[in-house]
Amino acid sequence: MASSCVSSSFSPSLHYLTACRSSMTMVGLLSYAPKILKPISLTKSFSFISLSTARKPLRKSFQVRSVAAPAEAAAGFDDMVSGTQRKYYMLGGKGGVGKTSCAASLAVKFANSGHPTLVVSTDPAHSLSDSFAQDLTGGTIVPVEGPDSPLFALEINPEKAREEFRSASQSNGGTGIKDFMDGMGLGMLVDQLGELKLGELLDTPPPGLDEAIAISKVIQFLEAQEYSMFTRIVFDTAPTGHTLRLLSLPDFLDASIGKLLKLRQKIASATSAIKSVFGQEETRQDATDKLERLRERMVKVRELFRDTDSTEFVIVTIPTVMAISESSRLSASLKKENVPVKRLIVNQILPPSASDCKFCAMKRKDQMRSLDMIQNDPELSSLTLIQAPLVDVEIRGVPALRFMGDIIWK
Repeated sequence: MASSCVSSSFSPSLHYLTACRSSMTMVGLLSYAPKILKPISLTKSFSFISLSTARKPLRKSFQVRSVAAPAEAAAGFDDMVSGTQRKYYMLGGKGGVGKTSCAASLAVKFANSGHPTLVVSTDPAHSLSDSFAQDLTGGTIVPVEGPDSPLFALEINPEKAREEFRSASQSNGGTGIKDFMDGMGLGMLVDQLGELKLGELLDTPPPGLDEAIAISKVIQFLEAQEYSMFTRIVFDTAPTGHTLRLLSLPDFLDASIGKLLKLRQKIASATSAIKSVFGQEETRQDATDKLERLRERMVKVRELFRDTDSTEFVIVTIPTVMAISESSRLSASLKKENVPVKRLIVNQILPPSASDCKFCAMKRKDQMRSLDMIQNDPELSSLTLIQAPLVDVEIRGVPALRFMGDIIWK
């Protein structure tokens, strides 16, 4: 049987499962286990060897020089990595399909290719810390240890933001809310809604608040100097419903701000005498200017999500009928929003084998049926199909993410 090998100058050995049929391409499996190297015999026709690692500091010399992978797994990474202009990649799909691992491995791949990279989780149930095996909580950018070039991670924390809203309202009679909103670039909304008790409102936050906070961070990425060094920004998005709200929110806010501006124009003439008496003419105009600036920012974010040169949405799924069906609906919704989609990752694919147990044979048959669905689906068939093999343990830590990235992002 033909064979491929993985070589590394990093002290732990990388091994993978290989078995092939005459009509199928060899597939590699990665195992990242924290204990000793231990071969496990699965069948008479193939064997599996785990990846072992001692708990030692990582070396920058770690490299995966070659892996066996499905022939379909050509992601076009050369195009993704070319150029130094900032680019945004958003990975999304059904919950539990491996979005975080795929996003984290892409971020590591970008960083190791020379791009200062930021990976951002907009999912309220964050798992970036678990994926990198490092504490990334706190709502601020945190350096990731291990990659060759700068890699930072950010877990956006909506609950922390709500707590800051509440504490600001209680301690400052509401004045602190404006300061906090100003920091997010949304302070002008408080100017327009000053009589509203925001602290009480946020005890039962309305749908979309998580996405609104994520949008405010996107605005910061566009404008703030602290993010100017990053040439690649990877978003690990929430499950499908949250993601669609995130992408449609700029349109909603733009329309809402437009209505507020029109309303202000209608009442301006009727209240001009009062404004003149109380000397509030300049203040009111300043509030209008702030609203207009926010509207311009929303337009920028909306254009960013739809910019085929700087932004791409990558759908992540698994080979099941339910997951493929949801991915098809997501693709249709993204196209309706004019969000560019080029790639579809099908994660957790079983490797080919000359001899199967009954369970594996049935599972592989179901997966092949799901892959056939993709080829016949009008929403998905035109996308670049990337097949990611099933691994025997969780992918955790930069070495494992680097290896996974070399399998997926080719």
